[in-house]
This record gives sequence, C-alpha cells and structure tokens, in this order.
Amino acid sequence: MTHELKTIFNAYELAKEENVSCVLATVVFLEGSSYRKPGVRMLIREDDTMIGAVSGGCVEKEVLFQSQSVFKDHSAKLMTYDGRFRLGCEGILYIMLEIFSPNESLVHAFKKVIENRTDFTLSTTYEKEYGQLNGYGTFITLGAKTYPLNPYTKQQSNAHSFEQTMPPCKRLLLIGGEHDAVQLAHFGVGMGWEVRVAVTPQENKSILDFKGIDELLNYEPELFPVEQIDEETAVVLMTHSFAKDLKYLMALKNVKPMYLGVLGPIKRREKLLDHLLEQDMDISVDFLESIHGPAGLNIGAETPQEIAISILAEILTVIRKTEPMMLKNRAQKPV
Repeated sequence: MTHELKTIFNAYELAKEENVSCVLATVVFLEGSSYRKPGVRMLIREDDTMIGAVSGGCVEKEVLFQSQSVFKDHSAKLMTYDGRFRLGCEGILYIMLEIFSPNESLVHAFKKVIENRTDFTLSTTYEKEYGQLNGYGTFITLGAKTYPLNPYTKQQSNAHSFEQTMPPCKRLLLIGGEHDAVQLAHFGVGMGWEVRVAVTPQENKSILDFKGIDELLNYEPELFPVEQIDEETAVVLMTHSFAKDLKYLMALKNVKPMYLGVLGPIKRREKLLDHLLEQDMDISVDFLESIHGPAGLNIGAETPQEIAISILAEILTVIRKTEPMMLKNRAQKPV
C-alpha cells in the first residue's frame, strides 16, 4: 500500500500546480468481507478525477458523490457502503473522507522517507456513524515528527483510531537485461513496485529499453552495490550466463532480500550451488536454502509474459507466506 500512497502524493502535487483541490478517502473499518481491506486509499480531485481505488470499481462512484460535501465545507465525514445489498460481497465498508492538502514541509519529509526506505505510520480518527466529523482525520508520522494531512484535523481523545505502519515500497531487482527481463519489468511496474534492472556495462543497455523502470544499474557483478538490497526487495537472477550468475550469487551471499530467484532448470541450479560451495566453503546454508530455482510457480507458463506472471506469483506467495491454490478450493468463506 505504500506505493499507492506515493502515487497519491505525486497526484496531489500535480493537482496543486493546477489549483485543483483534493479529498482523500481511506477505508478505516470493515464488517464482513470486501475486495480491499482497511488501509486502502484513493484520491479524488475536485474535477472528478479519481486516483486509485478502494474496491474493484463498484464503490468509487459513491465515494465521488459523497466527497462533494467535503470539497464544499472542508469538513471530514464518514460514509458507509453496504456491499451485502448491492454487490454480494457480504461486507460493510467504513470510509473516511477528508481534505488532502499536506503542506510543503510534509511533502518534502514524505519524499525523504520514501527515498531512504524507512517505515512510517498513519493514524486516522473516526466515529462509526455516517455524517460529518469536524476535526477528525489523519496524522502521518515521519521519523520523529507528526503532521496532519490538512490544517482542519485536530487530535481526538475519545475517537476510534485506525493505525497503520507502512514499510518501504516493494522493490523488484532484475539482474539481466534480455527480453524476459523486459517482460518481467513491465509486470512489476504494473504492480506499482519500484523496479530496477541490473546489467553490465558491456551489454550497452539503456533505461529506455525497460519502459517505466525506476533505475538501470550498470556494474560488474563484483562491484554491484549489494548494500542497496533490503528486506523489501525481491531479486531475480536472469542473466542467461552461468558465469555471470555465479559471480552475482557470490556478491549476494551476505544480503537478505525478501525473495531470491534464479532462472533456469533444476540441474543448472544444483550446478550453481556446487560451484558456490567450491569457491566458498563457509557460505551460509540459510543463503543456499533461500534460493528459489527454477524461479516461478508451475502454472503451465510458456511465453516470456507467462513466465513473468509465474515468477511474480511465486514472489507474492513467498512474501505473503501463503500456499498457492485455486480460490474455489479454500476451506474458509469466499471473499
């Protein structure tokens, strides 16, 4: 969800330049089940443009309608949306609407937190009843300082509060610059993740070869800046060169990404691990066991696009600690 809030801040800056007011919608509570969970947000511009979504697309028109009074009187309000009667989702959404007008100091601090990849927190006060809630709203804590998202929000001592700790944006690091990396980068960008591609200088690649990515890294494997890999980074090794893969794995042996995948068949992975142990007998067993290879889930993927989907599916499975299955086979009540 951090990347969604990042998008909201970027959209707000554009709206401010155009002198267009904005309202923030936040799902603060859910009774039953719904497409999205509490903590999801969207931005509504006064020209009726919407950035993001709080559902699969069915709630947004009502959010747009309800936001008009907030634009008019600048007073926050709580709205509810009962999907049981309209959608069959078996849930009631409680959505807080408030003016979104962070000052320059907050915008600057937010960008720094995103750049430095540190956690931050959000706290939204509300009452579980439909209507205006003067002075209620959201505070964001960045480092040691707490800011309201607008000048109308005040601290509320006896209100409900939705608290949320936000980690750094998820990051996808692709090591390799061939066609399959282009496809995987495309899907990663579509997920809203920060996407980086690493190549060697001899490959003569340009960032324009990977539409939408955040950065192209040009380093030899031995000089790769592994300190930039954190626990919110998924790494996929896909150079199509055994020698390069081996060098990169040696460089990565002391980092702990949230996922590390290697393209290629099982025999190739085993050969890589054997060579790793030959070069460094003290290499961590935990590191060796953390390597996912062949990268991806068995979904019958054949094309580069399908393989990209299978790899991203495995990444999500690993970081969300789930077992992949058809949703119709889940024992619990369907969403």
